[in-house]
Amino acid sequence: MRLATSAVLMLGQTRRALVLAASLVACCGPALAADAKPLAARIAHLDPSKYHVAESAHEGAGTLSMEVLLPAEALSTNFLFLHRGQLNARSSIGQHMHNRTEEMFFILDGQAQFTVNGRTSVLKGPVGVPDRAGNAHALYNPGDTPVQWLNFGVGLAKVNEAVNLGDPHTDAALDKIPQFIYARLDRALLRPVQNRDGGEGEVLYRRAVPPAVFLSNWSYVDHMIITQGARTGPSTLPAMSEVYYVLSGEGSIALNGETAPLKAGDAVAVDVGETKALTGGPDGLELVAFGVARDAATKEALMDQPPR
Repeated sequence: MRLATSAVLMLGQTRRALVLAASLVACCGPALAADAKPLAARIAHLDPSKYHVAESAHEGAGTLSMEVLLPAEALSTNFLFLHRGQLNARSSIGQHMHNRTEEMFFILDGQAQFTVNGRTSVLKGPVGVPDRAGNAHALYNPGDTPVQWLNFGVGLAKVNEAVNLGDPHTDAALDKIPQFIYARLDRALLRPVQNRDGGEGEVLYRRAVPPAVFLSNWSYVDHMIITQGARTGPSTLPAMSEVYYVLSGEGSIALNGETAPLKAGDAVAVDVGETKALTGGPDGLELVAFGVARDAATKEALMDQPPR
């Protein structure tokens, strides 16, 4: 096995930031991400004109076009990155391993071949597949058009690493039934919650990935729709950070007394101890939320509780 030089192509823009963030977190603690930036400046906006092209990502085939929406320093927990882009036609992210990093590849449309530990199945988007630390994974788009791609990463520490396996994984045998965990972002699976966190109106909600799936302090992946005019009550998680990515629609977020609009393709990080509320616009606000605990004890406590 060779160390993943192609990881530099995918993550090179954030490598130096990861090291700096790790040292800052060690000395400064959770206050790092709650910086003095106004809320509007903390919201990342999808911009395909900023995509860079990674050729042979993790020694895969073809090209991946992507940008770093949120870097490691966006949160004080062991969050590492939120990537957004597209996996181009007949292109793959080659099979590779992380020993201290956990990732979750999503495709938001179309279909693609997902691989975990050498077992491959075709899944239709929107869907995500988590890869636990110590496992191998790959992703292949055999079609003639790009698929929209999202990638979230958390470390066992504030460090990202990868080892390539020299396998583009473009000719894998396919299992009809996936032999790995996956999460469909299917609206039909959402269930209504009234007055969430003391708010108003109806939120459609599902915990797509529970905490036991991950080895790191990554604690959950939630899928939700804040329906038209609905609002979640202001809530504060004293030991949990969250990242919200807007899948569709529009609305707004109130964070620490400021309010800013959100639309499809936006992402915002909410650090430990920050107070937030979400409001749905005319067509609702559909989100995927990633929770990363401050420490293992917080995650363990969460595993004994039902989803909110």
